[in-house]
Amino acid sequence: MRSTTSGLRLLRTALAAALVLASGAATPGAASAQAAVTYRAQYHFTVPDRWMNDPQRPVYINGKFHYYYLYNADYPTEVGTAWRLATTTDGVAFADQGIAAPKKTNANHDLWSGSAVVDTANTAGFGAGAVIQLVTQMDHPTNGSGPQAQFLWYSIDGGRTFRPHGDAPVIPNGGRRDFRDPKVVWDAERGRWVAAITEGDRIGFYTSPDLKSWTRQSEFASTYGVLECPDLFQIRADDGTTHWVLGVSANGRAAGKPETYAYWTGSFDGTAFTAGSPVPQWLDHGFDWYAGVTWEDPAAPLDRRFGLAWMNNWAYADTTPTRAADGFNGTDSITREIRLKHYADGYSLVSRPTSALASHASSVTNLGTIQVNDGLVPLAYKGTSYQLETDVSWTQLDNIGLQLRVSPDGTRHADTGIYHDYSYLNRRQTGQPDPNGPRGESHAPWNPAKTTAHLRILVDRTTIEVFVDDGRYVHSSQVFADPADTGINLYTTGGSATFANTKITEFHDLAQRPARLLSGFEGASYDPGWTTTGSFTGTGPLPWYLPGMVGTAALDTFAGGGDPATGTITSPPFTVDRNHLHFLLAGGNHPHGSPGETSINLVVNGQVVRTATGDDTGVLKPVDWDVSDLQGQSARVRVIDQATGAWGHLMVDQLLLSD
Repeated sequence: MRSTTSGLRLLRTALAAALVLASGAATPGAASAQAAVTYRAQYHFTVPDRWMNDPQRPVYINGKFHYYYLYNADYPTEVGTAWRLATTTDGVAFADQGIAAPKKTNANHDLWSGSAVVDTANTAGFGAGAVIQLVTQMDHPTNGSGPQAQFLWYSIDGGRTFRPHGDAPVIPNGGRRDFRDPKVVWDAERGRWVAAITEGDRIGFYTSPDLKSWTRQSEFASTYGVLECPDLFQIRADDGTTHWVLGVSANGRAAGKPETYAYWTGSFDGTAFTAGSPVPQWLDHGFDWYAGVTWEDPAAPLDRRFGLAWMNNWAYADTTPTRAADGFNGTDSITREIRLKHYADGYSLVSRPTSALASHASSVTNLGTIQVNDGLVPLAYKGTSYQLETDVSWTQLDNIGLQLRVSPDGTRHADTGIYHDYSYLNRRQTGQPDPNGPRGESHAPWNPAKTTAHLRILVDRTTIEVFVDDGRYVHSSQVFADPADTGINLYTTGGSATFANTKITEFHDLAQRPARLLSGFEGASYDPGWTTTGSFTGTGPLPWYLPGMVGTAALDTFAGGGDPATGTITSPPFTVDRNHLHFLLAGGNHPHGSPGETSINLVVNGQVVRTATGDDTGVLKPVDWDVSDLQGQSARVRVIDQATGAWGHLMVDQLLLSD
């Protein structure tokens, strides 16, 4: 994915007349400024600061999903993205872990989309369990531009930090204008890796035994513009048959289709994908479900997957009130559970919010059954972040739906419902990112013979996601309603309807706390406030390569005289305000308290409360201290080297506080 550069007219005439509602659209301007509240989502993932765009497919490591995404710390003054990491156990609550693959690390500048895999069998030679990243960069760009190619990065610390495997691409460009977003999967049947890479209006398929040498095998062409962010996976349908799915972010506007995640079901023989139909289906019919990724559920890898997407659109990517109000631009959809279902007209993916969402509920309000007779009925509930479920039934009518985020005077609202042969989500009557453009109301097919519908609607501070019935059709769009607009109305025109089992669920605030880097040891001297004694007085981080290091330097007590050097290096005091302290460690194995120790220690109130030592190697390995019991206390990190013989030094890098 590229790096950033900076039919229902909802209430039809009959309803508008009956409700006497204004038709003017609102923008999040002066009225919003009067409401001193945040636009940051309450239960959706948001970037801690600055800019986020494409999600990268999460990988499962040591009981947690490692979720990477494109992040620009220099937004809005400079373009260019890195890979940032957040971890999660359930796909709902995330913990920020900081930047995993920094931009400007090698000659190829920033990192675009790609995919990470766990190399269990050590096919790439970086060690069993190394996390390998195949990512698009520009091949030695000049004046900020260069041919797109695929590069290999690797991690030997469980996917927390990555280094580039040189500056040369493992899959060169070959003269293509668009060549990006490699999605890598393991082909167990043939014992090799497969990469799907977008090449303009087609997807190329490549194979490799080792993630380093690749052979182009075939291509799959489409008619949906420049494709991005491909997806390839196998899944078992509800009738027991197994199918391959090829997905891609595509622009279907010219054909009257969405600009989200298109997919084909079919077969894959290890070299080529064959679609069951030339016409794709769409996983979301809204305007803001782009760069979507899916990943397998470890508990049922063939039967269901998870998925999420960037809730934005390149047509208006920088148009959001979150930047001014909260200092960020980037919100993701809710994580979905995705299955394949057999219908009379073929196989389709169905999705619903992940079941883990329920475990984060803070309250449930049952509103029971509500009858609406050709008009509007306000609900006895107000809010900006919630889930609403209802079972709607009717005999005959023209239009049925809900007004969401209704203003006190009734002039602003976003509407969702069913009109004749389509479901819809309309955001024209409230603050929205495309006020003068065509992206105001989304449509998805509906069988007009049906007279019942289950609606599950997720509303957060700047987003609405509508799941219709079993989730074959979904609408996801940004809606920048005024924070003071909290009402909900039910409505019908041309008949009556019953809204049964109507239930509102609220959720805890799941906003992640940003990780805090105590020191990356990148300067010629230690960061301000660090103190040194003994042989280390006047020294600084050493700028030489250590396997697993982040950046170009690390703390190494070899400075100041080699193995015989002794003394301490101590951080300034800091408040323990996260649950974990992470760092990378190598060097001598001499525990704290033993003669000639080489140790790193966490000191609170003069006492050593955590300690670690090396393993007599020069390979930096991850250490994770749980410091949740020390919250709010002042602490220091102290490195002690009293060893003078073999492996008489210690190496430390990337001290990071995170949840």
